[in-house]
Amino acid sequence: MKKTDIGVALYLLAAIVFMIISVPAGMLDVLLALNFFVSMVILFNAFFSKEPLDMSAFPTILLITTIFRISLNISSTKLILKTGNPGQVVRTFGEFVGKGDPIIGIIIFIILIIVQFMVINKGSERVAEVTARFTLDAMPGKQMAIDADLNTGAINDAQAKERREKIAKESAFFGSMDGAVKYVKGDATAGLIITCVNIIGGLIMGVTRMEMPIGEAFNYYTIITIGDGLVSSIPSLMISLATGILVTKNADDDDLGSSIFKQLFTINKVLYYVGGALIFLGIFTPLPIYIFVPFGLVAIFIGRKKSKEADVSLIESEVDMAEAEAEEIRRPENVTSLLSVDPIELEFGYGIIPLADVNQGGDLIDRVVMIRRQIALELGAVVPIIRLRDNIQLNPNQYIIKIKGIQVSEGEILFDHYMAMNPGYVEEEISGIPTFEPSFHLPALWITESQRERAETMGYTVVDPPSIIATHLTEVVRNHISELLTRQDVSNLIDNIKDANSALIDELIPKLLNIGEIQKVLQNLLKESISIRDLLTILETLADHATITRDTDVLTEYVRQSLKRAISSKFFSQTESTTIITLDPTIEQQIMNSVKQSEQGAYITLEPEVTKQIIKSTEEMIDKLEKMGKPAIIITSPIVRMYYKRLTQDYFKDLIVISYNEIESNVELQSVGMVST
Repeated sequence: MKKTDIGVALYLLAAIVFMIISVPAGMLDVLLALNFFVSMVILFNAFFSKEPLDMSAFPTILLITTIFRISLNISSTKLILKTGNPGQVVRTFGEFVGKGDPIIGIIIFIILIIVQFMVINKGSERVAEVTARFTLDAMPGKQMAIDADLNTGAINDAQAKERREKIAKESAFFGSMDGAVKYVKGDATAGLIITCVNIIGGLIMGVTRMEMPIGEAFNYYTIITIGDGLVSSIPSLMISLATGILVTKNADDDDLGSSIFKQLFTINKVLYYVGGALIFLGIFTPLPIYIFVPFGLVAIFIGRKKSKEADVSLIESEVDMAEAEAEEIRRPENVTSLLSVDPIELEFGYGIIPLADVNQGGDLIDRVVMIRRQIALELGAVVPIIRLRDNIQLNPNQYIIKIKGIQVSEGEILFDHYMAMNPGYVEEEISGIPTFEPSFHLPALWITESQRERAETMGYTVVDPPSIIATHLTEVVRNHISELLTRQDVSNLIDNIKDANSALIDELIPKLLNIGEIQKVLQNLLKESISIRDLLTILETLADHATITRDTDVLTEYVRQSLKRAISSKFFSQTESTTIITLDPTIEQQIMNSVKQSEQGAYITLEPEVTKQIIKSTEEMIDKLEKMGKPAIIITSPIVRMYYKRLTQDYFKDLIVISYNEIESNVELQSVGMVST
């Protein structure tokens, strides 16, 4: 057993033994001094602890010390009634505190009991009860906050576990304190009853057994009984005070004394007002001037000192800031921070600031958060943090979108206006300022708030400025998500499934493919808007075929074929036939014959005239589909698909090229043309 365990066990055992056996007066003096010692230790530990949980064992301490104190009460009662000599400590308290007068002793004792019972105990009991209830009520919210921080990456698993344990300890502690405060309250009540019993019993014993006159017996036994009560009440009062301090304490970086002093004597104006009021009372009222005026002068002196300290602190902070700025300028590496490039930036003129300012009712920041969520659900890629900043060099209502520091798109809005777009079937026109929708460059009109309801009734699609910016930003991010996918992003995605699929990851990485090669495959998929959410299927396919080839373009085609269910669901209707265009087998053969292999990968060596004819024919077929209101989808054989897509991607960015092996068997297709030369 540990020495501490033995010590606590002996302390508790002594409390039980002293209720049974008689303790000599000299030993009782030692035990009463020990009781004072323990009470003071508890009081000052409660005072200097940073937070309540620093004394998580306090409810148990309350119980043990209460039992020990009651056992001493019983021992002293035995000595009072049996010998009339409870020891020097008890007798000294009765004679010194009560000045040898039983009436004064009784009054002081009653005052102590009232202070302890009615003020400290009652307040501590109420605070402990309310704190316990609110702590339990707040537990679900705190747990949700921890889960939210863990999901966003603000904390790790270890920190989350530590916070959950702290919440559980707080709940258990305040719940225990709610009941433990009753010990202190009961101790005060028991002390009062024991004192009354000692006075009456001592009076009877003095008159009947020691044949003392009734007046002398009353004086003697009352004084030593009051001394006994004071010896017990003062440690009990210290424990009650420690309880009150602990249940009213808030977690703070400073100790309680520093916090109290800072919060009371920091504002110099308060000290000036208090000092002036005290001096006024000392001079213009009958109150003693030699007491109130010095206190007032002390308050003004402290206020003046605090004011000078605040001025010095302000000057020092300004000097430190200036020195830090100068040091930053002098440092040769201070340009390092300028080299970092934000993956995505949205810069806007000052006229758009209200849309991004939450205090002005703007919700653009919330919309940006939803964009990241939308892209993650749609394409399975994590969008980097989107940086929003104002730019005074832009027009007030202008905004630009940058990818890796380079502007890729821009737009302009009219604040307090709405954009109305004709979906194609509205015949009646509405007046407005002509413009183009920035995402898809469709013709549109700027209309006022008063025209909004009428435009919607007529069938126009009406959107507000934040929605315009959010939609534009979404399209830009979607079009550039492949180049925003970094090796670190790929590593993080793999880590998410590694625990449940360790055999697959160990087989694939790095034996067959490295992170960079997997990144290129995922980028190829994202370039053509193929979701990578089903990462497990993608990695399984790569593991199957990476033993044959490490060409990332070829591996991409294998992956696309394994994702044919997702591709078919995305591009083809499940209820009706889909209008498509096919590729002439002759062209397919020409393309395949022109493919050359090199160390950097495959490339096409078609004659310029043949390439021109293929592009022209493709354009004619796309125009045909657009006139029919259908998306541009071209179906090719598997081996040709990636080369034909590479050939046409610079001319037709929205062209969808799919191979036969990427289409589910239940999909119905209707060909309306063929790309031929």
